[in-house]
Amino acid sequence: MKFQGTNSYIATDDLMLSVNASIALKRPLLIKGEPGTGKTMLAEEVAAALDMPLLQWHIKSTTKAQQGLYEYDAVSRLRDSQLGDGRVKDIQNYIVKGVLWQAFTAEQPVALLIDEIDKADIEFPNDLLREIDRMEFHCYETRELIRAKHRPLVFITSNNEKELPDAFLRRCFFHYIKFPEASTMRQIVGVHFPGLKDELLSAAMKTFFDVRNLPGLKKKPSTSELLDWLKLLMAEDIPLSALQSQDDKVSIPPLVGALLKNEQDVTLFEKLVFMNQRNR
Repeated sequence: MKFQGTNSYIATDDLMLSVNASIALKRPLLIKGEPGTGKTMLAEEVAAALDMPLLQWHIKSTTKAQQGLYEYDAVSRLRDSQLGDGRVKDIQNYIVKGVLWQAFTAEQPVALLIDEIDKADIEFPNDLLREIDRMEFHCYETRELIRAKHRPLVFITSNNEKELPDAFLRRCFFHYIKFPEASTMRQIVGVHFPGLKDELLSAAMKTFFDVRNLPGLKKKPSTSELLDWLKLLMAEDIPLSALQSQDDKVSIPPLVGALLKNEQDVTLFEKLVFMNQRNR
């Protein structure tokens, strides 16, 4: 079982090597990288390529590790007991299975995505150490041991908002998705916009990397923002001349709001344009 990329996801050689190393070692693949570099999409594409169902657990700041295992709905059981419902005699009717329980008990191997693990409390990764390591956990209400029938292929993404514990990192295979080089970016764009004219793509790519390389940006535009911008350029039928500045001077590109996402960066870019125009 090896991942060799897909027609809809441009995976670099080192990324494919990391996915296959994670499969061989039977360890979770911890993926870091800038937002918008395709971390979440990687899990989706690997699952599709290997013909595996994908279970997704999107982490929030309020998410607790227990929710991934199961939750006991004591409130519903109390209400049903007051109403004389016969379901209260079986506590399993009030056990809400989490994604880990579903992954462990699936009849076939599945891919499991734990998305943006760094959003949760610092104790969240530690609380999952045993379950991810041993592939089993106890349900104390039903006195069951839930053990994985098949070891799921686990993907864990992080945007580096918090440091992850060393004990958790030791149990993972790590890969950092570097921001794509221009040649790789052209391939990515080609997958999404196969009919895009080369002249427009070259001009848009130059503008994009000029904006991205601007020193002092609070948030650099990502791959997903480039794709959004190109989609808008095509939808609005923006002429090639609007992307080409005279004498290589910096100018504000059309629909720049698709690339720059906060007022500080827009102001910084406008100041740079103003200074360049004064120096003409």
